[in-house]
Order: sequence, then C-alpha cells, then structure tokens
Amino acid sequence: MNKDIKVRSTLVTKEYDLYKKKSDKVKALFKFYHRNVPRFWALKGVNFEVRAGESIGIIGINGSGKSTLSNVISGIIPPTSGTMDVQGETSIISIGAGLKFQLTGLENIRLKALMSGMTNKEIDEKLDEIIAFADLGDFINQPVKSYSSGMRSRLGFAIAVHNNPDILVIDEALSVGDETFYQKCVDKILEFKAQGKTIFFVSHALGQVEKLCDKTIWMHYGDLRMFGPTDEVMKEYRQFIDWFKKQPKKEQKKYQDDQKAAQKAFNLSQLKERSKEDETLKIQELPDKVIAKNLNRTPLGEKMTTATKLLLTGAIMVTMFGILVSFSDRSLSYSILHLGEVFTQLFK
Repeated sequence: MNKDIKVRSTLVTKEYDLYKKKSDKVKALFKFYHRNVPRFWALKGVNFEVRAGESIGIIGINGSGKSTLSNVISGIIPPTSGTMDVQGETSIISIGAGLKFQLTGLENIRLKALMSGMTNKEIDEKLDEIIAFADLGDFINQPVKSYSSGMRSRLGFAIAVHNNPDILVIDEALSVGDETFYQKCVDKILEFKAQGKTIFFVSHALGQVEKLCDKTIWMHYGDLRMFGPTDEVMKEYRQFIDWFKKQPKKEQKKYQDDQKAAQKAFNLSQLKERSKEDETLKIQELPDKVIAKNLNRTPLGEKMTTATKLLLTGAIMVTMFGILVSFSDRSLSYSILHLGEVFTQLFK
C-alpha cells in the first residue's frame, strides 16, 4: 500500500445477527439453529482511501453505519468481509468507550494507558497533564459510574489524545460537555492536524464537521453514499435532509422501512453484482483475485468447526458424568465399569 495512504477500506461489510435472547447466541454456534436467525448488514461494501494528515468527517442519519464504520477502522470489531487496511496506531474517543465504570477516573487513566502500550514511567510523566485536560476536579478519584456522560467523554478524550496516536477516531465525543471543553478539544484536534495526523470525526453537528474536516464520508443505511471535499458532500447531504423533511410522515416511514428491509435482505452476491457497475465501489482497477478475496467472508471463528463441537460435547459429557459420580457415592473406577448401575440408582 502507498505509504501516504493511512487507511484503505476495500468492500468492507459488517453483518450482525439479530438475536432475541442471550440464549439464542449460544444456540447459534450450531449451524442448524443459526440458519433461522435474522441478519442485519450495518455496512454493505464500503470503499475509500484516506491519506496521512487528512481529516475526514463521517456523517449520516441515525442507523446509517457511522459508528460501525468507526469501530471497524479502530479495530474494535472486525469486518464480515472485505479489508480495512490501517497503517499506524489508532485511538478511538466516544462517550465512555473502554472505560471501566467500577474503577475511578485515575485508575481508568492508568489502565487505558497501559493497554495502549505505555509504560508506568511514561504514564507518570503524562498523568498530571491528562488530569488537567480532563478537568474533573475531585471526581478524578470517584468511580466512573458516578460520572455524567459529559464527564466520561472528557476523561476518554483526555486519555486518548495523550496516547499520541497516528490515527484518531472521534465518535460523537464532542456532542456533550460545555463550550470551554469543546474549544479545548478543537484546539487539540487542530494541533494534531498540524502534526500531520489522520483524523476521523463522526458527528451529527454539521458545523463542527465543516470546521474540522477536509473531506467527508456520507454513510446512508450501510452504503457509502458520497465521499469527497466536505463542502461538496455537505451540499448534497443538506439537499437530501431538506427533501426528506418535506415528505409526509407516512412517506418518511416507508422510506426508512424500505432502507432497513434492504439491509436485512442484503447478501454478498448482491455486492458482487454491484461491484461491476457502482461507481462508489471503484474496484475495476483491482486484480480479480483481490476482488474475489474481498467478496468472501473473513473467517473469524464465529461458527464452531466439527472438531470443536465434538470436543465441546465430550467435555460436557465428562463434566456431567463427574457430577453424577459425585452424587452416586461410588468410586470413579467403579462408576466407569458399571455405568448402567450408576445411572439407574441416580434416576430411580
């Protein structure tokens, strides 16, 4: 990949299973059950390239896939298919992201910094600066579960920006908090831009995106609807919003329902057909082998292999047998030799 390109997304999709109960998730590990679970595609083939030093806005109405895309970029979740190639360390800032609510603010600073690869010495050197940036006062020694959303956002932002990441992903983190903290965050983002760092800024606040971003990605119900200079994308996006607002409530709901239904009905075969003609995918210049690879599911171990199922079944049977033996008042060797007798005694 070109050294100037920091992030390249190639036909990235993300599928979620719509489980009704937690127990359904366990059952779905077995293929015979998984076939009946409804699916939802939060991303339906996203293509873009971002170069070093660019600041990219990500906009779209609720449910468009903005946060899913930001989580894939930052490595929090893997794509279902396609490739998200990221060159450099990423740090994501969203309200409460990665914070342990039972720990204090101070303990969270150390924990998150250690998880990002910093040493205790490096943390000690930056600790006062992080605490000052968060400006939480005595609450820095209180459990995060007692924080407001604005306070959690301030703490998360302070920790993330002092990790000095190559790529900073900000997901609605500036939507809460007062004007003073907002300006402090903006100043830090502009400082990062001046240093040539790459920034992704997810927000509903179009004015903030226009102020901070060179280019903008418009996500629309899992599709990348448009990607280009911020002023051009904003013009098209505002025209869509104006059109949508003018529609009768019944038509608005129908439009939303149709889009969501398309996300449920989507599959990789559709993406393969679209890739031949959709300009937003732009994969014609890629070798056929690369295209084929990115149109297949990424093996993530979501489903159990036959060997794993057999091993799990065996482990369950051994565990159950051990429990039965403990209740039978017989020795293990006797129980193994007289299985029928042990079971008969237990279930009389």
